[in-house]
Order: sequence, then C-alpha cells, then structure tokens
Amino acid sequence: MRTRPGTLLAALLSAVLLVAGGASSAVAGTGAGSGATYYVSLGDSLAKGYMPGQGDTDQGYTDRLHTALKAGDAGIEHIKLGCSGATTTTLLNGGGGCTYAEGSQLAAAEKFLRAHRGKVRVLTIDIGANDVQRCARGMSLDFPCVAEGMSTVGKNLPVILKRLRAAGGPQVKFAGMTYYNPSLAAWLAGDQGRQFAYLTSVLQEVLNGIIGSSLRVKDFRVADVAGAFSSRSYTPLVPLPGVGQVPLNVAKICQLTFMCTRQDIHANPAGYQVLADSFAAVLKK
Repeated sequence: MRTRPGTLLAALLSAVLLVAGGASSAVAGTGAGSGATYYVSLGDSLAKGYMPGQGDTDQGYTDRLHTALKAGDAGIEHIKLGCSGATTTTLLNGGGGCTYAEGSQLAAAEKFLRAHRGKVRVLTIDIGANDVQRCARGMSLDFPCVAEGMSTVGKNLPVILKRLRAAGGPQVKFAGMTYYNPSLAAWLAGDQGRQFAYLTSVLQEVLNGIIGSSLRVKDFRVADVAGAFSSRSYTPLVPLPGVGQVPLNVAKICQLTFMCTRQDIHANPAGYQVLADSFAAVLKK
C-alpha cells in the first residue's frame, strides 16, 4: 500500500455547508482600554468552533489558540469574525448568510485592524473549503465544478490576504492553514469508498497547494493541519477500535472529527486542539 497525497475535498466540501449561519460583526463594543492587545480570527465553521448538536461553540481552535496566546499576553482579547458557511467569495464580498455591519467579513476585519493598528498581535484565517462543497454528491464529484471552485479560491484568496496585510501592518503575525481530509472516512465503506478516498486525496492536495502557496506569497505563516492529521499517510496500518487495522490517516479522521460517528466533517474537541497546536507552532517562529 503506497502513501498517497492528502485528502479533504469531498467531505469538507459537503459538510461545512451544513453550517450556514450568521455572524454579526465583533468589531464594535470591545470596551478595551488603550493598553489592550488583540487576536483577530477569520474563516468558516472551523473558525467558529462548530460541532454537531451544539452549533458554533467557544471550544474551537480559535478559542483554544486564544487561551494559548494569553499565556504570553494575559490581556489579549479575541475578536472572532469567522462565519459558518463562509466561502472566499462571501468573506470578500458579503452575503451567504453572514451579516456584518461593514458588509463583509473582510471589511469588518479591515476596519478593526485599521482602528487598532499596532495593537493587533495575531490574525488567523481558514477559508476555501466551502468554495468547492457544492461539487460533491455522495461518493461522486462534479469535476468541472471542482475546477471552478479551485479557480475561485486561487483568484479570491490572494486578494483577501493582500488586503488584510495592508490593513494590519508589519506588527501583526499572520497565519492561515491547510485543511484535513474528512472524506478519508469513506475508506471504511469498502472498495468504492477506498477509491473515493484516494480520488479526493489528489484533489485535496491540489486545493491545499493553492491555499498554501497563496499564503506563502503574501508572507502568511502556514499551519500544516493536513500534516498534523496525517492526511497523506495511508501507511502504516494502525488499530481502530471496533474496526480493526486501518491506514493511519483514516484512524486520525475517526479520532479527531465526527466523520465516523455522526458523518459530520467538523473537528471534535481533540481535533480542534490539534488545529490550535498547529497554529501555535508556526506563530512561535
């Protein structure tokens, strides 16, 4: 069994959409004094800490990262701008069920960054998965749709990152992330599922390549969440309770997300901690 590229597309494609929800702007009403510092987070349902049965929570990776940041700056405040269901298009232009007084998630972030220039210490973002979610139907993919979605990410993400950098200035530590691969859970469905997992591995590697290269070009640090979830590692085989021997990447998806228990792509508390740790590691550099 050979190691194949990492995987995210199909499941991340479909389930993040389940999370459509509004996000009101967190820019207003911080109530902090002149000595306050800030961590600003943007993104989709992962940035909101969504979990099935609970909705958006305060236990997501951005909340956990905020706790870690407070160890070095006890007064740092978290400005949580993410929106469940966000795409690069809605983050850039607004719409899609996300409501901000400034018109879009990006505009809200820009306004806050400019109003608190020099006081924002960290900004994180995860975005791009929902741009291709509509392309998945069960264990099949609409390839022209996938290509269009990836093209949209490649067009919109550099614009988003450039504007954030311009608004934030040189003192901000900027970071984004690659995505893990929830669709690896299809491996457990037999031969068809294994073929689907391999296929989405290739496509997810492309998507993560677009995201990663866009981040690096704009001097954003890259949290390798795909690597932390061993998304590319079809070997070695490891035991999965109740199932038997499975590839390492499949085991990680079952252990760190709700895919194998509730068929939901979102991270569980342990998975959100892995995301937070991935960001914390690159922010230390």
